[in-house]
Amino acid sequence: MKKYTNAVIYGHNDANEILVDNGVIKAIGKDLGPADEVIDLGGKLITAPYVDPHLHLDYVYTLSELGQEGAGSGTLFEAIEMWPKFKETLTVESVKKLAIKGIKDEVSQGVQHIRTHIDVTDPKFTALKAMLELREELKNIVEIQIIAFPQQGMYTYKGGRDLVEEALKMGADVVGGIPHYEPAREFGERSVHDIVELALKYDKLIDVHCDETDDPHSRFVELLNALVLMEDYGARTTASHTCSFGSADNSYAYRMLDLFKKSKMNFISCPTENAYLQGRQDTYPKRRGLTRVKEFIENGINVAFAQDSINDPWYPMGNGNMMNILDNGIHLAQIMSPEEIDKDLDLITYNGARCLNIQDRYGLDVGKDANFIVLDGDSPFDVIRNRAKVLASVRKGEYLFKQKPVEYDVKLDLGVNY
Repeated sequence: MKKYTNAVIYGHNDANEILVDNGVIKAIGKDLGPADEVIDLGGKLITAPYVDPHLHLDYVYTLSELGQEGAGSGTLFEAIEMWPKFKETLTVESVKKLAIKGIKDEVSQGVQHIRTHIDVTDPKFTALKAMLELREELKNIVEIQIIAFPQQGMYTYKGGRDLVEEALKMGADVVGGIPHYEPAREFGERSVHDIVELALKYDKLIDVHCDETDDPHSRFVELLNALVLMEDYGARTTASHTCSFGSADNSYAYRMLDLFKKSKMNFISCPTENAYLQGRQDTYPKRRGLTRVKEFIENGINVAFAQDSINDPWYPMGNGNMMNILDNGIHLAQIMSPEEIDKDLDLITYNGARCLNIQDRYGLDVGKDANFIVLDGDSPFDVIRNRAKVLASVRKGEYLFKQKPVEYDVKLDLGVNY
């Protein structure tokens, strides 16, 4: 029996101790009594582990490691057109090598759950085979969900739809798609129908790259929402990006917000990625590229933030630091009132868990696995304002890593006291 004490526990304002037995949370409260081992957390804030619900692990570090150049225009579509020349150089071993580097970036900064899109517009399924192996090899350290993602389109790429189905048979967890990249609206709509049909057929989750464009007439999210609403499948469905919804007029947007509430569909915004990729055809005013995050929150619609890319043709930066993603997102979406800040951590924890459909076994609750992170601060406001680092990550009651707060050899002294 272990007791973690002297903690500020996110979501449990009246508690400061967690009792753990055999890797499971037995109690949360105060004065929980003796334990075989007592661990003093020094008054630091603990929360459920970070969740990155949208990442491309088969793309990470392909920019620098493969000696290639990214999209010179900084646009999504140029990067997609460039990707095939990257893809033809990949092997199972090279994908695993770079993916492990990206996974380590994330896990070393508090992530314990990753949902990764894996490009399956490849008859050899090179990246998928690599990720299926990694999912199993790393299951005790990080939980990985795999999306069968047709990067070059279900119909733009010949046989793409069948490749997605085969990937599901091979073990992918989620059906993906990219309707806005199909050659015409008709094919994009057909792909959305296919996505939902495949999910129902194989009992899979859904996560669609949806309307990642500034074009307000790109409205595939409307069709996706309608189909999952009719099938009562919204809670198992995620629409990623939906940038065009941020460009839509208010009359249309508010009608759709009502329909999103009815379907209970989830949304993911990738703040750094889409701030970089979108608005490229704008002079000024220049759009931010984000979907309507603030309005989703105000309407009780689940939305999470994600990293998306780490050093690939789409985005040259990225380091797996979800606090950096949160920092950018709350600025771009303007969600920093005192009440909002108290809940902003949900955007990289609990909300992402709902997208992954793991909410029943995720979080700081009695009976769930003792998975949590320790942040270098004593309140949500403190850790967000200071972009606090993760001091420790605990999985099933055991440390994945632990580090000390910053220590100075020589402390700054301004020489004045007030």
